[in-house]
Amino acid sequence: MTERSVTVLVTYQGETLGQVGPFPVTHPRWQQTGEVAGAAERLLGVPVLVLRLLAHGGTGGVGGEVAYHVEALARPAVTLEPTALEVGEDPLRALWATPDGLRAALDWAAERAGATGPAVQVKSWNLSGLYRLPVGEGSAWLKTTPPFAVDEALVIRHLGSVAPESVPVVLAAEPGRLLLGDAPGVDCWGLPEDGMLAAVPQLVAAQAALAGKVGDLPDRTPRALLTAFAELLPRLTGLTPEERAAADRLLAELPSIIAELSACGLPETLVHGDFHPGNWRFDGERTTLIDFSDSYLGHPAVDGLRPRDFLSEERWETVRRLWTEAWTAHAPGSDPARALELAEPLVHLGYAVRYQEFLDGIEATERVYHASDPESEVRAAIAR
Repeated sequence: MTERSVTVLVTYQGETLGQVGPFPVTHPRWQQTGEVAGAAERLLGVPVLVLRLLAHGGTGGVGGEVAYHVEALARPAVTLEPTALEVGEDPLRALWATPDGLRAALDWAAERAGATGPAVQVKSWNLSGLYRLPVGEGSAWLKTTPPFAVDEALVIRHLGSVAPESVPVVLAAEPGRLLLGDAPGVDCWGLPEDGMLAAVPQLVAAQAALAGKVGDLPDRTPRALLTAFAELLPRLTGLTPEERAAADRLLAELPSIIAELSACGLPETLVHGDFHPGNWRFDGERTTLIDFSDSYLGHPAVDGLRPRDFLSEERWETVRRLWTEAWTAHAPGSDPARALELAEPLVHLGYAVRYQEFLDGIEATERVYHASDPESEVRAAIAR
């Protein structure tokens, strides 16, 4: 994987001190800021917090030359280089991308968790920040979220009411802040153990139990998606005339697709929204689901299809079979296999709408992560 070449603009209590770098960082993904913070701390001799992306020379959020704004937590003794980078202002800047906002969130989490040491930064970008706090012999996790994120504590309460072993413990929650207990194990990227596959029937069972009980979640049912896509389509300036004509035809066909999907007999219920192996935690015995910031009231086939893009063809066939068997058991007389086929374009249109919500809610330097995603998802929907 391509490493990053990182430069950091350093501030301290409102004063711009200069820059450090470039220096190499082995993890290529820009939002993974833990290694950036660690390298900057070694060079500066003081602890720092990575606040946000400032500039980039790569594409797709991976590799290349990247610059960040970092806040030193003490004045460095070393001399920094002059910098042409600027902190700037943006009305859409996330609170955790500011020195005061992040300090306030970390102080809040440390007090409520009873932290026994400083927080360790893991990730920071336009959608969230993630920080690990030492608590006794274990850890607690602070997640910071933007205004357009779903209330994850609410989602966890819903799932916990029917499947308490499938979700982490909420230690505290406020708008934009979520403090969680540790979810043991590792993320399931590439794990060969079949135990990780328990996440699939586990979620289906919870969704079946929650059908008709989650009306307080954002409405992204197929009917709501039809309206949202109709509103989005005129805004997509990156489509060719041919693509726009095809998208218009798809919009006209959606009512009949939605009607046929409804006839498959699966209930509208809580949808995870990003149900892939990176959001499954497996400790050898228990599978815990995490990251509910995109959850909503919708059609469960969205979650049924989501793992496919992250799995080998053989493993996907296993997941597909587990999902269809589980829904056949929980909804006798339904046709989950047909639901998966019909839902394919709807999944992509749903992500197109969601990515546009991201773009509408994040500051300019962070738009690079998602700038072409709405059009890309519409193209994928057309192809399906």
